[in-house]
Amino acid sequence: MTDPVILQLVFLAMALPDEGVPDEKMLAQKIREGDAEAFHSFFELHYKALYHFLLSKGIRNETAEDLIQQAFLYIWEHRSKIEPEKSLKAYLFSIAYSRMLNNIRDNKKFNDTELSEENTSVDFTPEDKIQHEELIQAVKNTIRKMPEKRSLVFDMCFMQEFTYRETAEAMGVSIKTVENHMGLAFKDLRSALKNYTQENS
Repeated sequence: MTDPVILQLVFLAMALPDEGVPDEKMLAQKIREGDAEAFHSFFELHYKALYHFLLSKGIRNETAEDLIQQAFLYIWEHRSKIEPEKSLKAYLFSIAYSRMLNNIRDNKKFNDTELSEENTSVDFTPEDKIQHEELIQAVKNTIRKMPEKRSLVFDMCFMQEFTYRETAEAMGVSIKTVENHMGLAFKDLRSALKNYTQENS
């Protein structure tokens, strides 16, 4: 039976915060004022996380890169409308997510077969590795089966480390709604983990 702690290790490995992150409010203000260097810093700070976010939704590499360029370009072209008091990161992810949905609708298909496995630094035996991969797949399947908004909330709050307020702003919902979705998401994951451990005990 796989230790349930593995699930937490996987999530924590994916959600470790970056060190030396500049003040977002200050960056937003500078970008609003047309500071290209600040915009470049913002780009470097969030490109990787946004890229992996889109890949986790089944978007192809090339398409993800194109959507990201569109999202950052939109922010730069509309920088005069930036509100430093609000999360620019949440706004960025919201723009990219909206364009992702448009892309899926326009192409009339959603390819989720190219999800890449996350690497971890945990040293497993061959048997552990097999169980670990099965567990990861069980978790991904559970997230994939969640209603769209619940899955997005979980991605933003847990995987991308958005605050509930930032997620609420990006999705245009109340903080209470975000809290409810997170509660249901964890309930789904606990149920999936319980079923997995019973099947492999």
